Amino acid sequence: MSMAAASTRLLDAMAPTPWPARVGPPEIDQIWRAARAFSIWDNLYGGLAREAPLAQLRWSAGLIQSSSCAAHLRPDLLSAVGYLAHTCGFMAFDSHAFDDARRLLSFGVCCAEDAGNWHLRARLLATRARLDTWVGDPHGGLTQVQLALVRSDRLTATERAMLHSLEARALARLHKAEETMAAIGRADDAFACKDTAADPPWMGFYDAAQHEGDAGTALLDLALAMLAGASGARRRHETAISGREPDLRRSRALSQIGLAKLTMARGDPAEAVSLGFAALESAGHIRSLRIADDLRHLDLLAEPHSGREDVADLRERLRQAMPS
Repeated sequence: MSMAAASTRLLDAMAPTPWPARVGPPEIDQIWRAARAFSIWDNLYGGLAREAPLAQLRWSAGLIQSSSCAAHLRPDLLSAVGYLAHTCGFMAFDSHAFDDARRLLSFGVCCAEDAGNWHLRARLLATRARLDTWVGDPHGGLTQVQLALVRSDRLTATERAMLHSLEARALARLHKAEETMAAIGRADDAFACKDTAADPPWMGFYDAAQHEGDAGTALLDLALAMLAGASGARRRHETAISGREPDLRRSRALSQIGLAKLTMARGDPAEAVSLGFAALESAGHIRSLRIADDLRHLDLLAEPHSGREDVADLRERLRQAMPS
């Protein structure tokens, strides 16, 4: 054992960070900033390294239990802790710790409801809907969307667009084509009324690229089930890919894999191979089990074309990129 490895035992004796005697705006701002920083880290590198944000959440949650926060600041504290719980929950989702993700998101919802923060509540329930649909429970996803849309008059147009696009994704998984298209229409209508000035800061992620990506994923599921043509899903995926911000590497990679899957199943295998290699390049060193899920699905869709040399090469690369 190396000296450095042996010396890690010294860390076990470290004293925990004490809670401040008084919780004020600086401490609350620290929690907000930590949540945003970890969210950026998550999209760049994936959710597998989540111990640091969890440690920050445990410390921050302790502030809720203390009596050191003035009553008029308590809603801000609860909202900051709830948003940090969302960041931790999304990282758990991305690393397949689904039960942990549900617990973290539920805790965040409790914080948001105690704070009377309907916007944060909608964001947390939207991510829970995304998780439930991803793991094969679209009925659960629809329930979360419906919970989030209670008193939708209190939500911004962007938030309603986000929720209706997730509604469409769940309906598509249930192979309800007409209802999916109606939900996409509601999402498009709401997004057309988007007012950035009215949105809370965490809704900055839901830009045109994200909207097109979520709607495109719903259309992709319909196209793969032969319940819709491929053109709508292709157009939306291409828009999502071209519009992604540079620091949203995982989001871009997921959209690229989606386009490769669509093309492999409903288009030209040669083009799908090119798209697949581009997606692998974007995925790079991101440690995301959601990306691995989609790469595995692309490999499955490529199987009927495995007699082609270029497809065989892609499948080999896909298997090398998947965690063992």
